[in-house]
Amino acid sequence: MKIQLASSYGFCFGVKRAIKIAEEHQGSKTYGPLIHNKDEINRLKEGFNIGLAEKFEDVKSDDSVVIRTHGIPKNELAQLKEQENEIIDATCPYVTTPQQIVEKMSGEGYSVVVFGDKNHPEIKGVISYAKEARNAFVVNDEAELEGLPILSKVAVVAQTTRKPEDFLKVVNALILAHKEVRVFNTICNATFENQDAAYELAKDADVMIVIGGRHSSNTKQLHSICKSYCDDSYLIENEKELDAAWFERKDLCGISAGASTPDWIVQNVIDTIEKMVKVD
Repeated sequence: MKIQLASSYGFCFGVKRAIKIAEEHQGSKTYGPLIHNKDEINRLKEGFNIGLAEKFEDVKSDDSVVIRTHGIPKNELAQLKEQENEIIDATCPYVTTPQQIVEKMSGEGYSVVVFGDKNHPEIKGVISYAKEARNAFVVNDEAELEGLPILSKVAVVAQTTRKPEDFLKVVNALILAHKEVRVFNTICNATFENQDAAYELAKDADVMIVIGGRHSSNTKQLHSICKSYCDDSYLIENEKELDAAWFERKDLCGISAGASTPDWIVQNVIDTIEKMVKVD
């Protein structure tokens, strides 16, 4: 069997930046997981003494707080400033952009539609920047637009890790129903590249392994894409979840990884597969 890595996979710019920031602030504490990869979080904890506050109440007034890549709600950031915490902002710039757009457009009298998962920390942060909550809406698909009290003027942004084709469906539905629609494509370039590369590889692969956190939106999107073209596609967090039976009578094993997956985990997966099967 041959193993082939996708042409684009793994750590994106924002995650690399956040990891570097955390490593430079040993002894600090992140509010919420810095990234969606528990193995990398454990590495930061063990190697750099980076703590974790799961809830806002777990943040103490004397903590140095690293803001996660996904950002946090505007009111919580304000509270940290009021508590005079040392704030180390590792929010990905691609996440800061939709926050700024939502704040600006809602201030100019537009309804704001955010395409994404309302329970995802990135979206909780983005939507919090709306000037008026009653004119801000989060939808997971175009069907959820129906019946919403959206104004005639509407601005729309997307979660950075969403599929472009799904974003277009929401945009088209808004254009058909409203007088003025301002569209801001806030999907990250790294997401495009990783998704395209996974698609190209999955078309030819007999089995696809997608490596990343199960809570990672972009990893789940990669797995969904791979599954569409390769039935034997599996999402794993690390090499311990591999099953030798997946590779029986397979000729090509494709590997992709989410934006929060470090190279050392990818290499561990490759090494373990090579021990399980005969690799060309």
